[in-house]
Amino acid sequence: MTQSTEHKKIKRLLEKISNKRARIVIEHILENGFITTEQLEKRYGYNHPPRAARDVRESGIPLETFRVKDSEGRSIAAYRFGDLKQVRRGRLEGRQTFPKKFRDELYARSGEKCSICSGIFEQRYLQVDHRVPYEVAGDTKGDLNPENFMLVCGSCNRAKSWSCEHCANWQSGKSSQVCLKCYWANTENYVHVALREVRRTDILWNENEVELYERLKESAVQNQFPIPEYVKKIVEKQLGKPKGG
Repeated sequence: MTQSTEHKKIKRLLEKISNKRARIVIEHILENGFITTEQLEKRYGYNHPPRAARDVRESGIPLETFRVKDSEGRSIAAYRFGDLKQVRRGRLEGRQTFPKKFRDELYARSGEKCSICSGIFEQRYLQVDHRVPYEVAGDTKGDLNPENFMLVCGSCNRAKSWSCEHCANWQSGKSSQVCLKCYWANTENYVHVALREVRRTDILWNENEVELYERLKESAVQNQFPIPEYVKKIVEKQLGKPKGG
């Protein structure tokens, strides 16, 4: 397939894509051959460029990531079209939207908390997210089972996106069962984090808890430990050293 033919095909597909970020990325690549994370940030104002690239992929258009130099000579990511034989036509309309009633139900079930860091947020600051990434499973049209979704804050959603996008299962395996055993799908019951045999805890210190965090920080500095390492020391003192530790 010649480049001209490829571009005509993409332009036809573009007519079916409603996601604004995805359209901007696609149109820029059509005109310039690729788009960089620097351009996404400085020209289009997207503070999280991988999210814009993910919008394109979630719309069914394959992208390749490669490295280029930015205006200051630093190595950054850039995106160009991948193999158009891999276009997923069933996704061209993008991600499903969620009824207000469904969002309200999720918010009530979550206790007004982010499913990852347990921070308390107003509903407008929490985003509905599939437990299994859309890129792996896609949308199950008509599925509004709250067990298949989670509410996450913007910060945790960006962290989840980055981790998932760098996971081998997201890139090629695409097994929903693998995703369901991941921290990002269920922080209370998981066996890996993006296929790495590690454990993690995200903690948000709210309101009057901030004073406790500042005391923790001060003590960590006095003992010359980074805060995460110092927290581990406190847990170890409370529960005992791990076997073989």
